[in-house]
Amino acid sequence: MKYSHCLENSEQRKYSATKDFLDITSKKQWEILVYKDYEAVMPVPYIRKYGIKIVHNPKLCQQLGVFSAKDDIELNEVFLHYLETHYLIRAYPFNDVNQLRTKMRMKKNFLIYPETYEQVYSRYSPKRKRKLRLDDEVVKNSEIRLLAYDEAENFIKTNMIGLSKESDLPDFMEIFKTSYQLNYLKFLAFFYHHKIINIIATYSDCEMVALLGTFNDKDYVKLSGASVLIDHTLKETIETHIFDFEGGDLPNIEEFFRGFRPELRPYGIIENSIKNLFKKLGILILKGKFF
Repeated sequence: MKYSHCLENSEQRKYSATKDFLDITSKKQWEILVYKDYEAVMPVPYIRKYGIKIVHNPKLCQQLGVFSAKDDIELNEVFLHYLETHYLIRAYPFNDVNQLRTKMRMKKNFLIYPETYEQVYSRYSPKRKRKLRLDDEVVKNSEIRLLAYDEAENFIKTNMIGLSKESDLPDFMEIFKTSYQLNYLKFLAFFYHHKIINIIATYSDCEMVALLGTFNDKDYVKLSGASVLIDHTLKETIETHIFDFEGGDLPNIEEFFRGFRPELRPYGIIENSIKNLFKKLGILILKGKFF
């Protein structure tokens, strides 16, 4: 309760640091670094390899870091120092509000902040506006509809791309299924001639709507169904919720997102190779700080 209260009242508030989201994505393998009586917190997800605890960012969890009433660079550095001296870190992201003196790799993310839909639409790129003007034939033979998980499952499995390992697919689907069952996740589909050609998965919490997945039938890319679905979601939610595009490092994805004219909000991430992890493990054991 204290953790959730701190998060909800923090300047850095993120849905990805909530208890429910971390329980789902990390399979309840996470702990918390706490400053004083929950004046600031840092969630720390981990995995275990050969009995060794390794800090690793869960699938679909983009930003974590330090959460406090007012972002404080000195306090952030204290948390970072403790994390690095007491843990083995494979990958750990901070959030776009956390200020840090320590240099680390920056990753791109894009947000649209709440205002009227008309103002948001007016900033779309000319190319995006053109793609949203559907032909009469498409308008006549298409519809947008929310789907249950069972209705969306097969299309997502067939059209999910970019997975480094085939074994990752069941993990992603389990996250989607559990998030849907807890009423955080929605599946919005674009139908053309009664056939699903696009689906977007959006996670809603902490007054944010996050785009957790875009799935497209490659045979119908020219119809721009994904753009239509994102625009529809913005029309429904942007007056009251931040829209989080959840990424933008890949050039083609960044170009697609930028068409909606979002704000670039980069965040830092700590990353270590397997080789460096073994070196760090030896250092921590020698210092007696490994646990």
